[in-house]
Amino acid sequence: MNIMILAAASFIGTNLTVKLAKNKNDRITVVDKNVDYFSAINEYNFSNVDIKISSLDENTNFEILKNQDVVYHLVSSNVPTTSNKHISQDIRINLAFSLDLLEACVRYGVKKVVFISSGGTVYGKVVNCPLNEKTPTYPISSYGLQKITIEKLLYLYNYIYGLDYRIIRLANPYGPYQRPNGVIGAVTTFTYKAIKGEKIEVFGDGSVVRDFIYIDDAVKAIIKIANASSEYKTFNLGCGYGTSIRELLKKIETTLNVEINVVYEKGRSVDVPINYLDISRYERCFGELNPISLEDGIMKTAEFLRRNIL
Repeated sequence: MNIMILAAASFIGTNLTVKLAKNKNDRITVVDKNVDYFSAINEYNFSNVDIKISSLDENTNFEILKNQDVVYHLVSSNVPTTSNKHISQDIRINLAFSLDLLEACVRYGVKKVVFISSGGTVYGKVVNCPLNEKTPTYPISSYGLQKITIEKLLYLYNYIYGLDYRIIRLANPYGPYQRPNGVIGAVTTFTYKAIKGEKIEVFGDGSVVRDFIYIDDAVKAIIKIANASSEYKTFNLGCGYGTSIRELLKKIETTLNVEINVVYEKGRSVDVPINYLDISRYERCFGELNPISLEDGIMKTAEFLRRNIL
């Protein structure tokens, strides 16, 4: 099978590439903006991985889709925490790219699009957790609005052209290859700062609740969803339970046996108070997820950071 991953040098894309490339019967084409981004993937010397460089914007040459069976759409120009600063610009960029992509998928005969959506932002401030796939979607960030709109476009292109798709509403993944000094990824960022003895900034009082899933568990589940036949097109994917930021900080402190320095800043309007996902649809279709514990995930993340970053 020929598989293409768009934004493949990203955190999720790198881990997805490493997992998919282990099946030597598949040919993996990884696409991103700069060849230097692929340093982590290049270290594996996969014989069945081809690298292509593309702008991944309105200037993309979608001829790269020729002969591809499955396309993973991981492209986004923004992140949840800052997405409301440039709403019209970000929505135009991301929706235009996705529309052009879907048109090209139809034109070049792509069989399936797998879209990584956002379980953390599409539902908005709904408080009746865990959230299932039928929960109404009222995002409070343009990032979430962008994701839910692309979901609807996938439905439309399936309805009109028969383009198959899967949507994964992913919670908060963390672990190897995630940037430890970025603006997303609380577990990885806090773990990194704890190891280095740096100040940890928390927005709000730490009562915000999130669903954290280790990246290996997420990638295994994403591939199962992508490869299987199912009556469902959309799946929540997380651990299925919530952890507050305060609880997360305590787990990091005890797991790594370090003292942490936390500074609480003013809360942000873009942060929903509580969000964790009902994963029963996934488990009915594919069996129990059995994700590793947050403590084990923190330890694995810390080990990776010590070997590769610090």
